[in-house]
Amino acid sequence: MNEKIDILVNNTEAGELFYNKEENSYGFNYKNNIPISLIMPFKKSTYLWKYKLHPIFEMNLPEGFLYEIFKNLLSKEHGYINDFLILSYLAPNIEGRIEYKSNFNKSDFFSFNIEDIVNNDTNDTFNKILNTFLSRNAISGVQPKTLAVLTDKFPHYNREFIIKTWGENYPHLSENEYFCLKAVEYSGVIIPNIILSKHKNFLLVERFNYNPVNNQYTGFEEVAGLLGKNSNEKYSGSYEKIAKVIYSVTSNKLKDMEYLFKIVTMNYLLGNGDAHLKNFGVIYNSSINEIRLAPAYDIINTTSYIYKDRPALTLNGNKIWPGKKDIVNFGINHCFIPKNKTLEYYDKCIDSVKKIITEIKDYIIDNKEFSSVGNKMIDSFKFFIKQNGVKEIPDEIIRNWK
Repeated sequence: MNEKIDILVNNTEAGELFYNKEENSYGFNYKNNIPISLIMPFKKSTYLWKYKLHPIFEMNLPEGFLYEIFKNLLSKEHGYINDFLILSYLAPNIEGRIEYKSNFNKSDFFSFNIEDIVNNDTNDTFNKILNTFLSRNAISGVQPKTLAVLTDKFPHYNREFIIKTWGENYPHLSENEYFCLKAVEYSGVIIPNIILSKHKNFLLVERFNYNPVNNQYTGFEEVAGLLGKNSNEKYSGSYEKIAKVIYSVTSNKLKDMEYLFKIVTMNYLLGNGDAHLKNFGVIYNSSINEIRLAPAYDIINTTSYIYKDRPALTLNGNKIWPGKKDIVNFGINHCFIPKNKTLEYYDKCIDSVKKIITEIKDYIIDNKEFSSVGNKMIDSFKFFIKQNGVKEIPDEIIRNWK
């Protein structure tokens, strides 16, 4: 017995996704020549995947915090849980270049005022937003987060944000990500619009594949999907493979490879051990003839929480923190950037980290509760600026953190 979801692109039926319970397989059949993914061009035969959803659909599934909520909700109501049931539940409320129709009904949502959310960043506020937009939360990532539609007083239109918060295991994660993303922005890379809430409990990240002015969505695909990988394979790969796939699909290769080199470099210099395959992506227009690297997103300093953390993916076949030589060689040999430009971009990244160190020091003066995490971030930034190809942060630095 097959269960089905209709797939639409720009309000036009593109095809049908089905699930065969007996064989535990997922299939997609095109009905019209409207490509749904860069790795799934139109064809008359079935795109069949055993045991897991096609990556273009799977990237809408919640992970971690949100997954547990859906697991409890749907298994209680339906007596079972699987990826197709979760996607079917979310399907009518997923808004993007690709839209879905399932047996579940579309929900009605109302927007919150953005100033109210920023100024009232409490657990009660987060839970209220989460419950309001639960059936719209087709977003991945393991930390507590929720999608929300927020309205500005001026200009007066709705904007979509992902609201992130944090728990006891990762204190001050909102501030951590805010400063890391600002450092990346200083290097010359585009980042999403981000807002740190009044009491620093929320980081609001505006969706970069949605234009609220004309209410249009661009296509978005994660590098994991472009490599044919699912969430459980997001730590299986290399930064060289990311460079290869980005170079193969993007339109403005010169600019996008510069951005990619800077993003990879900044992830190393900022001590982000979670820069996996789902944290890089591309966006494209409706006709898929203009493809570019997505803005940098989901960048944090993980070593301030996980002292012995290592990079999520390999470089030169190793998951170690590389030095300048390896990073520069990556830019020259895999991003195809001339050596003089690679060195220039690397120095720009170093300067960006130094600038954010100064900003964090100033910030701690008025935000003492951030001093523990903030000083750990500063120490690790200084270490990564100076280090040269060692595997982990030395014990003498970690002892100062405890």
